[in-house]
Amino acid sequence: MKREASLFTAIFPILILIVLLTSNVILFDDTLSGSNQIALLLAASLAGIISIRLGVSWNKIREKIVSTIGSAMPSILILLLIGSLAGTWMISGVVPAMIYYGLDIISPKMFLFTAVVVSSIVSVGTGSSWSTIATIGVALLGIGKALGISEAVVAGAIISGAYFGDKISPLSDTTNLAPAMAGTDLFTHIKYMFYTTVPSMTLTLIIFLAIGLSSDYTSALGNIETVKATIDGTFNTNPLLFLVPVILITIIILKVPPLPSLLAGTLLGGIFAVLFQPEIIREVSGVAEDYLKASYISVMQAMFGNISVTTSNQDVNELLSTSGMRGMLDTVWLILSAMVFGGVMESAGLLRRITQPIVKYAKSTGSLVASTVGTCIFFNITASDQYISIVVPGRMYRKTFEEKGLKPEVLSRTLEDSGTMTSVLIPWNTCGATQSRVLGVDTFAYAPYAFFNLISPIMTILFAFLNVKIRRIIKGETTSAVPDVKVD
Repeated sequence: MKREASLFTAIFPILILIVLLTSNVILFDDTLSGSNQIALLLAASLAGIISIRLGVSWNKIREKIVSTIGSAMPSILILLLIGSLAGTWMISGVVPAMIYYGLDIISPKMFLFTAVVVSSIVSVGTGSSWSTIATIGVALLGIGKALGISEAVVAGAIISGAYFGDKISPLSDTTNLAPAMAGTDLFTHIKYMFYTTVPSMTLTLIIFLAIGLSSDYTSALGNIETVKATIDGTFNTNPLLFLVPVILITIIILKVPPLPSLLAGTLLGGIFAVLFQPEIIREVSGVAEDYLKASYISVMQAMFGNISVTTSNQDVNELLSTSGMRGMLDTVWLILSAMVFGGVMESAGLLRRITQPIVKYAKSTGSLVASTVGTCIFFNITASDQYISIVVPGRMYRKTFEEKGLKPEVLSRTLEDSGTMTSVLIPWNTCGATQSRVLGVDTFAYAPYAFFNLISPIMTILFAFLNVKIRRIIKGETTSAVPDVKVD
């Protein structure tokens, strides 16, 4: 017979996981290469022992692990395709061309501000933070490195902009998922998102603008010309190369699913490489005579393996290397390990047991919203998937929000402000692991600079408490002036 775990028993595997992950950060240079994966599996083993002692059968634990991994498979397949897309876009000259022309157009002092704006526009149009970061984000990171700006800061700006679109675009999966869980419609949800999203993004833009204007880029000016000259001397930087990202973005806007969209972008990159970069094709393949054979080898190598275009400038060489699908395997391993841990914890109801007291003691509107934020962050850390961090808290709190007389849009907004936004700040979460690998920047390095993602959950809590104060001030008048309250 299945028994319910005590609060300490439920939280014990998480405490052990925290100890192991902290030890890994101290002892290993690259925690993504295996140590964090083992930590998650060891913690999952402990949770499994606890689950069996509580009366959960091994078959049920295994089934839950399999179903949890299954829910992450679309993310894993997208991740692998992003790796192949990065490879073909590199040898085709698409990313180098973006860097080349970007250095011409973007002012160094305005770069971080511009990176946020450009990433926001692309992500709103595509509805995908992952596609935005894998395409325009990679190019922006290269421009930032050429300008001498810290990779962590640039990554924070890119992620801030990319997740703005992931949060409010009607094409985004999370923007559709959150209102479905809360019981409201898509466009009402988006409308309510603006109450917290606009001030969060405004603060983010101000911060990045201040960082840019207060920095000295004099020493980088010479490097900019060197990088441009090196890229131009290595690649054919024909403006026609921009057709590749334009076609991909158009395909995504037309609501073609992510997997075929990314595959189309990958193949387009390969075709343009063959058409525009014959010297790169020959260099990568090592075949000088048979161009058809060289093309096949180079495009395949770019899709699955390591590619490094060698120039006379070491800094540029770092910009012109990718690892294809192979480079994503550590991240896939991490996601699988995280899903195992989350599945085992869910099989015995350990995650729900931890969140029960939070729901019980959330009395006021402000504390209810704060509790929802905390629960979403908790599921991002423990279940390691942003969809779970939206679905489970959405189900948990929906009835409570109704009983408090709050509109369902308040819940859906809170789910997005916390579940969607903080997923990329957790190294072993599917989002954090993916963006860290795509950008080549450690999650803990860029997290302090992902200001939009950090501000959003705080903003939704502040808005909730402010909303309560407004209700008290206008008590006795109509509550229609208070956006979060139901009006019969």
